[in-house]
Amino acid sequence: MSEHTPATTTTTTTTHRYTLAVIIGSTREGRFAPVIANWFAQHVATHTHIDLDVIDLDTVRPYELRHGSKEFTAFSERVEAADAFVVLTPEYNHSFPAPLKHAIDMLNPQWHAKPVGFISYGGISGGLRAIEQLRLVFAELHATTVRETVSFPLAWNLFDEEGRLHEPEAATRAADTLLGQLTWWALALREARTLRPYGA
Repeated sequence: MSEHTPATTTTTTTTHRYTLAVIIGSTREGRFAPVIANWFAQHVATHTHIDLDVIDLDTVRPYELRHGSKEFTAFSERVEAADAFVVLTPEYNHSFPAPLKHAIDMLNPQWHAKPVGFISYGGISGGLRAIEQLRLVFAELHATTVRETVSFPLAWNLFDEEGRLHEPEAATRAADTLLGQLTWWALALREARTLRPYGA
């Protein structure tokens, strides 16, 4: 269910809040992404130091964004305001969806010196090949991708009709580890950007 089986981490207790943007990368009709996004959002709610912003590309409609439009400005400002990101992506033909690539490419400095984590789903590989390609994209955008991921092979078999995992323990541990790494990087990089503007 996850790329690794790391040691369990508990919910972080810290006075340092930060904003985490979850980007839902699938826009296909009948997509499974909202099921996983809802599960993850509920889990993030147990980490009270995190302010969550869910950016659904099906709503943003990146192909319709135009520089200077109010829709583009709104999208840009949400990405700019985030201290960290989780990209939720399926795997299509060993890669990730085209609308996700377009949305990422619409911006540049808004990604700089910020951490990015990944949740993936797909067939037997759980979407991990899509993540490997996304790491290359975000490296070019001066973002820092964290190592741990949450992945769901054959995801549609893992959740019930109410969107609950049949066996949540492994995914919960992986999500906690991912959030722990993102928290460290989000706070460290935000402090660094405050002390010294990032020069790409």
